Amino acid sequence: MAGCNTVVSHFFVGRKNNHHHPQHQLLHQPLARFTRCATFAMHMAHNPIKSLAGQTAVYGMGTIIPRLLNYFLVPLYTRVFAEDIYGQITELYAYVAFLLVLLTYGMETAFFRYAQKNDSIKVFNNAFSAILLSSSVFLLLLLLFYQPMAAAIRYSGNPEYVIFIGLIVALDALTAIPFALLRKQNKARRFATIKLWNVAVNIGLNLIFILAIPKVSIAISDTLFGHNEGLLIWVFIANFVASLLSLLMLLPQMRQYRWEIDKKLVRPMLNYALPVLVVGLAGMVNEVIDKILLKYLLPDQATAMAELGIYGANFKLGVLMTLFIQMFRYAAEPFFFAEAEKKDAPSLFARVMNYFVVTGLLIFLLVMLYLDLFQYFIGKSFREGIFIVPIILMANLFYGIFFNLSVWYKLTDRTSNGALISILGAAITIGLNILLIPLMGYVGAAWARFSCYAVMMAVSFWWGQRIFPIPYQLGRLLLYFVAAMLIYVVALQTAELPVYGRLALNTLLFTLFAGSAFYFERKNPLATTSNQ
Repeated sequence: MAGCNTVVSHFFVGRKNNHHHPQHQLLHQPLARFTRCATFAMHMAHNPIKSLAGQTAVYGMGTIIPRLLNYFLVPLYTRVFAEDIYGQITELYAYVAFLLVLLTYGMETAFFRYAQKNDSIKVFNNAFSAILLSSSVFLLLLLLFYQPMAAAIRYSGNPEYVIFIGLIVALDALTAIPFALLRKQNKARRFATIKLWNVAVNIGLNLIFILAIPKVSIAISDTLFGHNEGLLIWVFIANFVASLLSLLMLLPQMRQYRWEIDKKLVRPMLNYALPVLVVGLAGMVNEVIDKILLKYLLPDQATAMAELGIYGANFKLGVLMTLFIQMFRYAAEPFFFAEAEKKDAPSLFARVMNYFVVTGLLIFLLVMLYLDLFQYFIGKSFREGIFIVPIILMANLFYGIFFNLSVWYKLTDRTSNGALISILGAAITIGLNILLIPLMGYVGAAWARFSCYAVMMAVSFWWGQRIFPIPYQLGRLLLYFVAAMLIYVVALQTAELPVYGRLALNTLLFTLFAGSAFYFERKNPLATTSNQ
């Protein structure tokens, strides 16, 4: 692999480094390295598990790194803003996530589906025209009714927040189809460049407005909005500017765009997109509804937003699990479809599940065994809620397992069954949040999330094994879970040890689990079947 990386570097280093090598090295080393690369590629082609791991890493580099960089705003926000102010950020961005699904209404997926069998530019024109029309209507309604909207969500004192949230959602919706076109054209570099610029501008403006010139920022916002605004508005202004920049950078992709609404094309696209919208909304309910409901369900309204801020900050400590699952999702779906027709596909999918669970448990242990270090990701006043982190991490792992299990309804064209499971999860999430939040506060929200994904995982397994049986090794998977939980419990008993001693012991436990799990997977009887 190192040789492979060196060959790639020759394309970027250029001639300026050639004088460092004798002439015979210039002639023979690249050829030898290219041969090693070819051999490695052939090996990867015959080892689907390693291929999937490589694809997951590639998608991580291109699409997840911008999301990871965005998480670096959390340490800033949780040190600059009080808990209740960060609670407002958590809540309002929950609305952004929900509205973005609603405003794109599955059209991105429909674009990919119909661009395969139609002129892609014509499909792009119709999809973008539909999004442009709906986003324009949304913005018009927003500008007409932003004050009653703000009052409805208890922000009547800051209606400008609603305006900026609406603008961010509309801009992000407008970029969805141009970004999809870049993916369709395999322009991964440009896709990643625009995403990185978006994050860089957002982070840069936050640092300028909130850290570098806070007094100037407050004076400007007071002048613009006519009252003691504070710094929070600049979080949304920075995001708005970054989203606007992304749209401007996508203009070259829209040079061929022409307004077009062809009913014969748009109507079937909308029919195709509707189930995607239902699944997306149900999924978003599971992801963000707790952050929206908290302030309405907590009995003590004076501290509701502070509790929401603490919950939102500790929720972010699950970032490693979230990013791993997102990276896996990008790579796994095409992988599952590509391998589905092979006779050993069920055994291969079972092995993928094993490796996924082992990796997820390693992430769980990494965060929990080194929580003494990870806690510094959030401000000190937010750490009182750190005990919910294992609940959030395990809930996210259950969601990742559910995604793994979803192969049965995707490969058998039973996506409506998947939609039913998502709707069931949404109903559990809403019901348990309503039941538990008044009793337990944000802890109830964490357990509601855990229960939702646990049920979805169990139902999908039970249903899938009757439709598309896969020889999942439940005993082995259960053993990994028990071993990881035992290690976590042992680590809890070392709380009285000095920090360095505790970290040293936890490192030993982590290494023991990782080494044992991957050793047993290499000796797994399924390995012979799935590598044939």
